[in-house]
Amino acid sequence: MDKKFFIKTFGCQMNVYDSHRMAKMLEEMGLKETTLQEEADVVVFNTCHIREKAAEKVFSDLGRAYLIKQERQEQGKDTIIGVTGCVVQAEDTQIMKRAPYVDFALGPLRYFRIKEVVESIFQQRETKLLDTEFSAVSKFDYLPENKAKGGCSFLAIQEGCNNFCTYCVVPYTRGVEVSRPIEEVLNEARRLVETGSVELNLLGQNVNSYHGEDKNGVERNLAYLLNKIAEIDGLERIRYTTSYPADVNDDLIDCHKNLKKLMPYLHLPIQSGSDSILKKMNRRHTKDEYLRVVEKLKEANPLIGMSSDFIVGFPGESDKDFQDTLDVVNRVKYIQAFSFKYSRRPGTPASVMDNQVEEKVKKERLQILQDLLFDYQLKFNQESVGKIMPVLFEGDGRHKGQLTGRTPYMQNLYAKADNSLLNKIVSVKVTGASTNSLKGEVL
Repeated sequence: MDKKFFIKTFGCQMNVYDSHRMAKMLEEMGLKETTLQEEADVVVFNTCHIREKAAEKVFSDLGRAYLIKQERQEQGKDTIIGVTGCVVQAEDTQIMKRAPYVDFALGPLRYFRIKEVVESIFQQRETKLLDTEFSAVSKFDYLPENKAKGGCSFLAIQEGCNNFCTYCVVPYTRGVEVSRPIEEVLNEARRLVETGSVELNLLGQNVNSYHGEDKNGVERNLAYLLNKIAEIDGLERIRYTTSYPADVNDDLIDCHKNLKKLMPYLHLPIQSGSDSILKKMNRRHTKDEYLRVVEKLKEANPLIGMSSDFIVGFPGESDKDFQDTLDVVNRVKYIQAFSFKYSRRPGTPASVMDNQVEEKVKKERLQILQDLLFDYQLKFNQESVGKIMPVLFEGDGRHKGQLTGRTPYMQNLYAKADNSLLNKIVSVKVTGASTNSLKGEVL
């Protein structure tokens, strides 16, 4: 089959993982991946519904895809347009209404069907398909063997979430928490390492609530799994994301002390520094409880760097609530962070709460927060100058003869380097720093 496919991924790392698995299935059909949407016979948008802007961007991209589809049609070429992911689950009827030219739409628990669906459309057995079933069957049972696409690979160990934060759509789009069995995860981890990965990033919507069964049917936690994965020969780095503060237990903290392969960086979202806002968000932790967890982690590994997520302008957020958030930032001194204005998501409890914050106030608060976060991020990066750091080179840089990679702290670093160093961990001396990246010299 001399056809090509194009996948655009929105949102979280779980979506990146899902896109990689879909690409593998389309390749098994004989299709080749392309980075040019104009030459693709199959175009897939793997979507995110966490923020309103991300969802609207999908419809904007779909409109452009339809124009390309029409242009290709004039040249005698057919184009299949598909949508997968959380927007499908949340807005299934809207997709077909607003974009009737979409050929198929699969929810995040049903994308394992992409191969049969595309084949069916190619053979004109089916022209439209929408599948958002919340199946009790694990999608992982239907996915082909995973293989590395580079030095770092994502590995989904858990799907769904039971926390029901009042601003979040994940429990409604990805379902309740399901943890994959220990042996299944270990087998996939070994395959990824055998096929070229030196770093694994374990994924879950609430990854540290992992409770997969071992071969004896005994439920095991994330700490147990991390220790098992650390035993894999050839694996040099381990990460995990995204963590929930209330589920960080002592076993997991000990991993940050004892496992050399576990990177000294942890993304631990707090969302707000205000106890009253955290309660409205239905977060199962207070500000002080969160700070105690951070303190324990830093005691276990004084070199650990913290990252977080923040939402500003949540319904009812006062100036005092916002100052509490700034206080957390000043106490933790995050080396990286993601911050956003609160965005109403249909169907969530927060979307109908009283005291919605004005857009102007949200914008001002976000600017203040981001200025503070970027100050700490820049300071940490500047403190890296002169240090020798192990960097995993993952791709080409902006300029010819450059590669970009990641330090143990997830800093983006670029350096003059030969392509032979791609997907390898190399010692690099840091020679420069900006807010978002480092410059280095390969030793």
